[in-house]
Amino acid sequence: MSEKWSYWLSLYLERWCIAQGLAVQSVKAYAETLRRFREYAEAHWPGQGPDVLTARDILEYVDHLRRDRKNGDAAVNRAVTILKNFYRAMVSTGQIESNDNPLAHFPKLKSPSRKLPEVLTEQETPRLLDQPPSDTIIGLRDRALLATLYGTGIRASECSGLDEKDVDLALNTIRVKGKGGHERVVPLNEMVVKALRAYLDARGPHASGAMFVSRKGRRMSRNAIYDRVRTHARKARLGKKVSPHRLRHAFATHLVRAGVNLVTIRDLLGHRQITSTQIYLHMTARDMREAADRHPIAALVDTVKDLLPDARYRFQKPPVARTG
Repeated sequence: MSEKWSYWLSLYLERWCIAQGLAVQSVKAYAETLRRFREYAEAHWPGQGPDVLTARDILEYVDHLRRDRKNGDAAVNRAVTILKNFYRAMVSTGQIESNDNPLAHFPKLKSPSRKLPEVLTEQETPRLLDQPPSDTIIGLRDRALLATLYGTGIRASECSGLDEKDVDLALNTIRVKGKGGHERVVPLNEMVVKALRAYLDARGPHASGAMFVSRKGRRMSRNAIYDRVRTHARKARLGKKVSPHRLRHAFATHLVRAGVNLVTIRDLLGHRQITSTQIYLHMTARDMREAADRHPIAALVDTVKDLLPDARYRFQKPPVARTG
């Protein structure tokens, strides 16, 4: 049955997902999830192909993810969603009948609890952006890289895909290709423009056309960008894990604090649904403290005290003596 597994996975990953226009990173993530599912199935139900598995088998696999692999709700939900998409594709391509889909009536899983993203403060961000040296081309590149990530909120994959022609320093904009191939134009802050111009002037035109290139002259990959952000965050001794996505969170959160409306932030981030942007309406501990300090009850308490400066009150009324 290994041939059927190989054929189905190839059909799904190399034809179905590609036809949908999914990003390369998404296809890789799907492939890894399905690879683990296949390994588990072949170890526990040898000789059985994906077409004979049942809902009970899938439930057993979900239990394995929770108990043995210690996956949380988000990871389990993601795995089940990928499996649902996989089997739906097999129904659509005629590999199985819809009634034989083991996930057709699969129970709804517990939604993962939403955790508020940890972001850099307005005081920590300059420490990170000033960390790369300004007297080397690599240092200027990393300064421009950090400024672009924080100043535009683009994803690491979008940053990796930037070409020099996508950056217009005359109009102060960059053209970004986001998820699903959707393009958007993001305006640049003057500080970001200054950092990009310094890098380009020092580096000069590059044959590859890529905006950010490695020491070997290759386009910086998504992983390389993650590595540079982590490295400079560690050197800046920020005391927290920092990634390109954390800088994206910081970009959006700081805009919310500055009073920018949510629709504008949605468009800048490239979100397709406003619900994805609403997480940035969360209040930090500092915001909550400032809100509490501004509450009108403070003025009210002072007013009551001024009206009754010499008032004294018993803790409670004394008990009334019973007669007769």
